[in-house]
Amino acid sequence: MKNIDDLMTSAAELAERGLSKGEIADELNVSRETASWLVERSDGPQTKSTQEAAPGGPEDIHVDWNAIGRDSNRLGHVGSAMADLLSKQGEEVDLTIGIEKAGAPLATTVARELDTDLGTYAPRKHQWDDDDMDDLGGTFSRNFAQIRDRDCYVVDDTITSGTTMTETVQAIREQGGEPVACVVLVDKQGVSDIEGVPVYSLVQVIRVGNDD
Repeated sequence: MKNIDDLMTSAAELAERGLSKGEIADELNVSRETASWLVERSDGPQTKSTQEAAPGGPEDIHVDWNAIGRDSNRLGHVGSAMADLLSKQGEEVDLTIGIEKAGAPLATTVARELDTDLGTYAPRKHQWDDDDMDDLGGTFSRNFAQIRDRDCYVVDDTITSGTTMTETVQAIREQGGEPVACVVLVDKQGVSDIEGVPVYSLVQVIRVGNDD
């Protein structure tokens, strides 16, 4: 399990490699606000008080599914479970869209299980650093299957705020497609649907307690 100092170190290493704060958020499975906070504080002293309290930091939950992602066999089993959640939607859907980066390998295993074509979407947050998100746009990869007015599933690893999933659903509709259902490994918001599209998750995080 990573503590805050570990996350700061990872954020600093990713920033040094030239990743945007949006990409760092994606890599660490945290919100953009948390990624920005980690990067900005990664040059400071790393102390026990930083690990335990980290005052002023955003409230978030870090999800580390490296034990799944580094093993193709485990990834395949998880993909089968995610596909099983989607199977209740019927057999008419013939396209699975994976949200890059981490959603793409998961979508590959889901597409194989459900015998669908595979597409990928790069969300606008990958370009985000400190600029206005409204000025940025996402893209569907031309190296994979295209929407072409098709029904499709949407796959990602984590829902943190729901912004990226909402963006993807809207982008699919703008291409004439129809998102039938979404599935993720972990839902940190506890959402049942996004833009009227049902959302399924293998793990749902529920924060218990008051904020006083």
